[in-house]
Amino acid sequence: MKVVTKILLVALVVAVLGGGAGAWWWQRNRNANAALFVTVPAKKGDVAAVIQATGTIEPEEVVDVGAQVAGQILNFGKDKDGKPIDYGSQVEADMVLAQIDDSLYTADAATAAAQRQQALAQLASAQANLEQGKAKFRQAERDWQRAQKLGPSDALAQNVFDAYQGTFEAAQADVAAGEAAILQARGLIAQSDAAVQRTKRNLGYCVIKSPVKGVIIDRRVNIGQTVVSSLNAPSLFLIAKDLTRIQVWIAVNEADIGSIKPGQPVTFTVDAFPGQVFKGEVGKVRLNATMTQNVVTYTVEVVANNPDGKLLPYLTANAKFLVDKHENVLTVPNAALRWTPLPAQIAPDAREAAAAGGRRGRSGGGKPAEAGGESGGPALARGTVWIQDGAYARPVRLRVGMSDGAVTEVVSDKLAENTEVIIAAARPAGGGTGGGGGAAGAGAAGGETVNPFAPKLPFGGGRR
Repeated sequence: MKVVTKILLVALVVAVLGGGAGAWWWQRNRNANAALFVTVPAKKGDVAAVIQATGTIEPEEVVDVGAQVAGQILNFGKDKDGKPIDYGSQVEADMVLAQIDDSLYTADAATAAAQRQQALAQLASAQANLEQGKAKFRQAERDWQRAQKLGPSDALAQNVFDAYQGTFEAAQADVAAGEAAILQARGLIAQSDAAVQRTKRNLGYCVIKSPVKGVIIDRRVNIGQTVVSSLNAPSLFLIAKDLTRIQVWIAVNEADIGSIKPGQPVTFTVDAFPGQVFKGEVGKVRLNATMTQNVVTYTVEVVANNPDGKLLPYLTANAKFLVDKHENVLTVPNAALRWTPLPAQIAPDAREAAAAGGRRGRSGGGKPAEAGGESGGPALARGTVWIQDGAYARPVRLRVGMSDGAVTEVVSDKLAENTEVIIAAARPAGGGTGGGGGAAGAGAAGGETVNPFAPKLPFGGGRR
């Protein structure tokens, strides 16, 4: 009886061990033969081709207010709220911004006014002298006429005759000199008038006024500072005329500038307001290109509305120029077009065709592009995506269109919407590594992570 019991126990142990070994062998072979893939469905949606670049937000119109006279800044004016002019002050046209010391210019104005009075006095004196000269001239003229009637004779000696003639001619010359003196006095008056106007203008320049309505975005002087006006007027204030309209100056690479046109829609973001997208359009493309480290860029002016004044001058903008947009087209992730399986992962009946296609791709054989369809659209490049066929991957040839960097438009009669396309190998088949993304998908199946650098243990195990 004991022998039978021992035999039964041994048989039971052998059966359990055999069943476990069989289960392990079945599981191992199932995992080895079933190549698990990471897939995503092909979907219909919109694809937009954009050009990305960075730029700086600038006021649409900026006025640089300078000083035309030299002197010390005495004080600042008041803004609309009654506060001293400072950064961000709202100003109106002809509002006083600053006052420059005008003591020297006041003295110059007084001197010019005194010189004008002196010129007026000289004119009056010249006019009186002229009248006096004219009176003497009339008297000399009458004496000379009488002397001519008598002539040199016993009644009028020759020397007396000559004296009358000389007196007449001298009086005539005095009248001409008096008239010239009047012209000179009038010239001095005109000169003094110009001096008065100049000194009054300089005196007025001591009061710095705003030429436009706007916002002070930069104040470059302080009270007590002396400004010196030379060949270039010193800048005191920078006024943005209207911050409800802004520009974005964007540097675009020469390779992309051909796709930029006036009126083209643009979206941009700023780090100050994450997640918020602002809209604008291309205003103009400046032709004065710049070269930095052998890279040629053009400045593109993008105009945008800023009704609430949220966008501040000189913020950095990340812009996207919309070049083209296709709506409601079939798209696949770019990873699906990049992923390539190992030969062992390809369906047996498709391996020869896949190898032939690979040889054509390496040798440049075959057509690189096909027509875009009956609509006469642009030529589309060829591409391949892979779909899961049981434990294998099967290729699907298609034509590749526009891409936005994440997904790509595809055209194929063999690929429908919601068809699962492979983007990575979740677990390498036969202990190998999946091509083009197998490592990226490792651990996706079963939620486990395998260390690829750990030594292999018996029965396909590994250090985890």
